[in-house]
Amino acid sequence: MIPTYPSLTRALAEALVDVLWFIEDCEDEQMDPDDAVKVLDGVAHLVGQLSNEQRVEFLDLIGAMAAVETDPERREFLEEFPEGFGLVEDPTCPLLHE
Repeated sequence: MIPTYPSLTRALAEALVDVLWFIEDCEDEQMDPDDAVKVLDGVAHLVGQLSNEQRVEFLDLIGAMAAVETDPERREFLEEFPEGFGLVEDPTCPLLHE
């Protein structure tokens, strides 16, 4: 069954997280480490350019995804995503809990 997403934004956030989680988990034989770093840094730069409103929306989406995630490793990735990709500098930031 194909998942149904409540919005295009949610679908794209899910796809982005899936790609980044794959890249983070790749062995050197699967993907050149330098290329992986370029992609991850590029995404971190992109999300760092979000407006406050967009950042809060994205943080809310990531939080909602983590809340329903059943795979413990993927849930951990989602929980660490905001700090790891520069959305917040402090994981206790109030934006994560709004």
